[in-house]
Amino acid sequence: MFAALLTTILFSISAVCGHRSARLIGGTEANFWRITCATLLLSIWAFALGGAFQGTALPVFVLSGVVGIGLGDVALFQALPRLGPRLSMLIFHCLTAPLGGLIEWLWLGTPLTVAQILCGATILIGVAVALAPEDHQKRAPRIWLLGILAGTLGAIGQAGGAVLSRKAYQIVHLHGEHLSPFIAGFQRVLGGWFLAAIALWIVKRRNGRLELISADSPKRRKALFWIALNSLAGQTLGVTCMQWALEHTPAGIVLPIIAMAPIAVIPLTYTLDGDRPSLRSLAGGAIAVAGVIALTQYR
Repeated sequence: MFAALLTTILFSISAVCGHRSARLIGGTEANFWRITCATLLLSIWAFALGGAFQGTALPVFVLSGVVGIGLGDVALFQALPRLGPRLSMLIFHCLTAPLGGLIEWLWLGTPLTVAQILCGATILIGVAVALAPEDHQKRAPRIWLLGILAGTLGAIGQAGGAVLSRKAYQIVHLHGEHLSPFIAGFQRVLGGWFLAAIALWIVKRRNGRLELISADSPKRRKALFWIALNSLAGQTLGVTCMQWALEHTPAGIVLPIIAMAPIAVIPLTYTLDGDRPSLRSLAGGAIAVAGVIALTQYR
């Protein structure tokens, strides 16, 4: 539970940094460079600990990264410009948790108690109340449909990636192995990097060759700071803590707690940007926190 809560805090910091870097250089490129930076940082830890590419579950962890970090994040970044941040995060988080619990139950046979399901549902209700968009801006049907499909695909990817990590840890324990969360995080983010690279190549192919972030543009220089911080908080420490949580806790419990990340962003945006939260956002946050407190009693 502590690891899941720590993941939530780290992901909330990552979300703030990711939003700022995406505004400067674009979402797809910002996503690629944050994963690249995280891959480099985690590789240092993994090789320092030894056994970066060892373990019988290596292919499953890499596949978990392809599905969760690669497919999940790339799809989410496609939903954001079409639906806006609130509706995109609402679809993403409120579908990820139940899908993760359902997939793990059907595939791995991991059940949740009625109390755990009710607590998880309470968290998601709080998230829905806090994130529900207040504007009723009309969107073209095609843009709306593409955004919904992208958000749903992102949720499926995130849920599938989490359950694949659970399966990988089953293999690790079955063979009597011990795997550091840093090594598991490295193996997982490595798989996500390949898919993010392909997505960036598709976006950039019409604009000529792929250029590295340079100091030629003030915007790109400023983006470097936010990308580095985003990578450290999210894909480096955040993913590592998520792997730590998933090693011993079902995805149906971990994912609802992580779904609180957009709510944890509220005090950060208020402190940094002076964005005063609405009463509804605060009420939704209170409901979600109550759900987490109750879930700790029934975990």
